[in-house]
Amino acid sequence: MHPKYITSISALDNLVGLAPKEREMMERVTDVFPFRANDYYLSLIDWKDRRDPIKAIIIPDSRELEVGGSADPSCEKDYTKKPGLQHKYDQTGLLLLTDVCGGICRFCFRKRLFMSCERETVRDVSENIAYIREHTEITNVLLTGGDPLTLDTRHLESVIRELREIPHVNIIRIGSKMLAYNPYRILNDSELLSVLSRYSTPEKRIYLMAHFNHPNEITEISIQAAEVLQKSGVIVVNQTPILNGINAEPETLTTLFRKLSFAGISPYYVFQCRPATGNGLFHVPVETSYDILQEAWKNCSGLAKRARFIMSHSTGKVEVVGKDVENVFMRYHQAAENNDIGKFMTFPTNQKAEWFDDYLAGQAPAKN
Repeated sequence: MHPKYITSISALDNLVGLAPKEREMMERVTDVFPFRANDYYLSLIDWKDRRDPIKAIIIPDSRELEVGGSADPSCEKDYTKKPGLQHKYDQTGLLLLTDVCGGICRFCFRKRLFMSCERETVRDVSENIAYIREHTEITNVLLTGGDPLTLDTRHLESVIRELREIPHVNIIRIGSKMLAYNPYRILNDSELLSVLSRYSTPEKRIYLMAHFNHPNEITEISIQAAEVLQKSGVIVVNQTPILNGINAEPETLTTLFRKLSFAGISPYYVFQCRPATGNGLFHVPVETSYDILQEAWKNCSGLAKRARFIMSHSTGKVEVVGKDVENVFMRYHQAAENNDIGKFMTFPTNQKAEWFDDYLAGQAPAKN
């Protein structure tokens, strides 16, 4: 199968049929936030179910137009060293290779890439590679965007090859939702698998950072695609935000974590949904997210609950590690300032808080 991509509501209407008012609403949304999908992924939707979770992931919703949120909720601009290169954490370099994805998640925290005329991605990464070569503290590089697997395989190989020529770059990560959006991109490209096999070595692995948000995305075809990646020497892990209307129920997350672990895909991060523009409908309060996650883990094996619950804040990755009746406990799992790494923080409970800033605004934490 070679899925066909669509980028307009009229094409979606031709494919699935929309009510006139529904089409009009979606077109108003896409005047602000673009739409992209393909026939494979759309086939996973139960169109008779108004609350279908796959539909919520990919189909425009009028609530996206509600005021609020930030175009850059994690202040990525502050850590951009060159166009297309971010260096926030000492050991990690981030290359934005493309502003195209297999599909546009309605909750994308980097949706500004699809909306702005200002380009943040670059095709020629030579200056960025030179920066990484000069900064020997960088041991791993994340290829992202957009989705690097939308690129031509030869272009992707050229980037990977140059990175592999840098002795201190030991891990290459590829951030991609293609296993969910279009697993045929992987299954139909033997050249891609050859490239990954060549450069993912026993000493220096390539990691595929998958983005399965709901168990319905884990199809037989997607599992086959994950398997051929694993056979090529790629380590596949998964990350997902907790999302209202998609996976914010313990039973859903339990099923997701189980299916991932059964397929040999390790849950890596569970994120608090970032307060990006248009994301309000997906927000779940932090402490509610924590409770949902703890309940989900009750029916998971240890292998299925290895993820950390993280807020990707401008200052670092803030892990929520516990709570009681009066307090919430957090620590910096990673931080832009090295002295903050591992710092433990206690805040008074705030059941309405949806982001780290809500705790910071309420009261200075007790630091231990």
